[in-house]
Amino acid sequence: MNHPRHASRDPLQGATPAARQSRFRGVLGWGAGTLAGLLFAIAAQAADVAQRQAWREQAIALEHGEGVPRDTVAAMGLYCQAALAGDAASAYNLGWIHANGRGVPRSDGLAAHWFARAALLGDDKAEAMFKRLGVPADKPDCVRVVEEREARVAAAQAEDKRLAEEKLAMSTAYRAHVDTAEQQRIMKIVYKLAPRYGLEPGLVYAVIRAESNFNVHAVSDKNAQGLMQLIPETAARFAVTQPFDAEQNIRGGMSYLRWLLSYFRGQVPLAVAAYNAGEGAVDRHGGIPPFAETRDYVRRIQRFYALTEHPFDAALTSPSPLLLQPVSARR
Repeated sequence: MNHPRHASRDPLQGATPAARQSRFRGVLGWGAGTLAGLLFAIAAQAADVAQRQAWREQAIALEHGEGVPRDTVAAMGLYCQAALAGDAASAYNLGWIHANGRGVPRSDGLAAHWFARAALLGDDKAEAMFKRLGVPADKPDCVRVVEEREARVAAAQAEDKRLAEEKLAMSTAYRAHVDTAEQQRIMKIVYKLAPRYGLEPGLVYAVIRAESNFNVHAVSDKNAQGLMQLIPETAARFAVTQPFDAEQNIRGGMSYLRWLLSYFRGQVPLAVAAYNAGEGAVDRHGGIPPFAETRDYVRRIQRFYALTEHPFDAALTSPSPLLLQPVSARR
């Protein structure tokens, strides 16, 4: 089945009838809203004409050995690249190669795909070639690779968007519980300072609520003091000289929380367990210590901040040795 080739016009220079569009989308298996159809529409609208032409001309030279060694495989790769970017002539040439077995085994199914794609791009002769073949279209490997890659990218983007929306919803859920003037005053300090410490306000809110319930003057039986309940050693460690001053206390608590998140590489349950029981206790017990108080503390934190991972600054400290253990070995 030998067919003369021709120079096809650029599809973007003329309109394609809606009926032809619908028909050949069906041939290629592109239902309404499919990823392949969407990618095709984007490419056909946005691809650079000069770039498509350059790929096609390189492919022609490689296919026929014009000034370069003949290389059908490389030529087909360039034709495919141009065709997927919206070049009808390249799609037609691929159809011709497969229909005639020029440098590759003959395949009417692959030829049908490329003729259908060229027809969808507005090539009348490709439509006639497709009709002459009269076989279902097969999907070429180069098309499958691109579609699979784009599907993975689209899935990753969708997952990133879902996680971002979930993170936003979770990290702002606490706002419904900030209802008194004193809580609002304290949270204004949190909003101001949290970005400087790389912390999400929702996590700081949860810690303050669990530690002192927004009581600036709170003192525990272990002499933990102020909003974020800093024991004297922790206050000294982070240069807090006035633990009952709201802003100083929050700065100290945020400094410790930031360090813990770095030490436990953003693992919120481990970091907040360490805030309650100390990082040494978490390391010794291989996870959240089996103390009723600490386990209840972690649950209370995660009631208001349900995310289990938080951004962290790896430069602050080396990771906990606990993180070198398999996840299955942790408690």
